[in-house]
Amino acid sequence: MTEHLAHRAVQRTVAGRRAEYEREMARIVESTFALIERTGTLDPSMREILAEAGLSTQAFYRYFTSKDELMLALLDEGRRRLLATLRRRMQRSPAAADQVRAWIEGVLAQASDPGAAARTRPWVTSEQRLSELFPEEQQASVDLLIGLLDDPIRRLGSGPTGRAGAPKNAARAAAVMVYRLSFATLRSHLAAGTTPGGRETQDLVAFCLRGATP
Repeated sequence: MTEHLAHRAVQRTVAGRRAEYEREMARIVESTFALIERTGTLDPSMREILAEAGLSTQAFYRYFTSKDELMLALLDEGRRRLLATLRRRMQRSPAAADQVRAWIEGVLAQASDPGAAARTRPWVTSEQRLSELFPEEQQASVDLLIGLLDDPIRRLGSGPTGRAGAPKNAARAAAVMVYRLSFATLRSHLAAGTTPGGRETQDLVAFCLRGATP
């Protein structure tokens, strides 16, 4: 009985520390996101990060071995947030064309709101640098974003009977095309500080749908 109670006491202590550590890690991540948004650069110093988070150097190295590892965590978190946003948009309609439209509109929406644009600009405009620093992780992010388009684009190629979907490699090529056109448009607006107009978005959607449909 005593041993069992002691084990429970240890588990409570460990659980409490785990929750505290998770909060600290979240503070580091969110503080770094805030710095990047405010400064428009992916290069906040360690001193700036710790000051923003209100934590010590020791606390930082409890979770990350380097600033590069922190940047990988940010890249992963940003990818998860964007994927979740695009999925929510796409799930509003089962129609393939509407899902492709929702994906494109979700990507371009990052330049429509000033806050979203400020958060997104450093990442999108530094895509080449991220690819050089973290090639596997950056490609994984791109593949997941393109992967959301695979199913609706295959269904777009099914024709009026809906019996024969587009070949997998053709659907993938079309998905890559949609990704490149959408992100090139987003990148140009973020760099110029402009907002995609409704007509421009409609034209891009129509162009992509024509290109993705046999």
